[in-house]
Amino acid sequence: MKFIGKSIFIGTVAVGMIGVAQARDQIRIVGSSTVYPFASYVAEEFGATTSYPTPVIESTGSGGGMRLFCNGVGDDTPDITNSSRRMKISEFERCAENGVTDITEAFIGFDGIAFAQSAENDPMPVTREQIFKAVAAKVPVDGELVDNPYTNWQQIDDSLPDREIVIVGPPTTSGTRDSFEELVLEAASEEFPEYGGEAYSDVRTDGGWVDGGENDNLIVQRLTQDRTAFGVFGYSFLEENSNALIGSTIDGVEATPQTIASGDYPVARSMFFYLKNQHGEEVPAMYEYADLFMSEQMFGDMGYLKGIGLIPAHEEAREKAREQVASRAKLEKAELE
Repeated sequence: MKFIGKSIFIGTVAVGMIGVAQARDQIRIVGSSTVYPFASYVAEEFGATTSYPTPVIESTGSGGGMRLFCNGVGDDTPDITNSSRRMKISEFERCAENGVTDITEAFIGFDGIAFAQSAENDPMPVTREQIFKAVAAKVPVDGELVDNPYTNWQQIDDSLPDREIVIVGPPTTSGTRDSFEELVLEAASEEFPEYGGEAYSDVRTDGGWVDGGENDNLIVQRLTQDRTAFGVFGYSFLEENSNALIGSTIDGVEATPQTIASGDYPVARSMFFYLKNQHGEEVPAMYEYADLFMSEQMFGDMGYLKGIGLIPAHEEAREKAREQVASRAKLEKAELE
């Protein structure tokens, strides 16, 4: 497998020159762009404080990471995948079909999904219903489902500004996209009788929604250049760019570490990484990295990762998650149902 894109390669020996033994000393990680900054911090600390090379991390999106992780067992597959949502049953089954039958799930904390714009604009509070009407491919109009006719926010609600609808968000391979569809689109669609009680999450493709790629920093950059646009990305990126961006309240709740951790913010989600235990013997560094990630020094309430945007879980949940990783607990399908 070739690791490309946003990756960390730190060491004194070029990647192409690494021998077999040394290559397996170097952990291979793929997955979520939202988890990427946290995993990168741990990886750099791991490389600086142990005898192992700094892990190679590729930002592929949660879905893309799961596909690579579940491709099988062996040197050409990753050891760990990061995810901004829980593994799906379909992914667990695909892993099993390809021989990946011993997986440990590591819950690392919380993040929210921000709906944000340039700080040069006035704040624009929104509801999930309003976002749904701006994003969905088909919306109810006069009791019927039609192709989304809205091109301006004021067409959706008179309280909203006279402003073109442009929303830049993650692609379908992203866990942020999965969470956005579930927590915003599906949740809002259930309030409309026109969908017959079924959750609806199809996104428009006529220009109102623009796929911004897996790199959330590119979405942030787009918003600073285009005051019309809104962006959908992890809360940590909003916090990192609070001088340039402002987030909208959603259903009257502001995204803060407190509202996300409590669940009051309606677009909050959990974050994870997954260990391929069948690589444990050949890649012993994998477990040392995982144990470092789950230490209070890293993901605790006063840990380093909180300083870069991670919202820690409460102490009891952290301890349970740490024990899961320390015991290499095998993830069972029933836990995902």
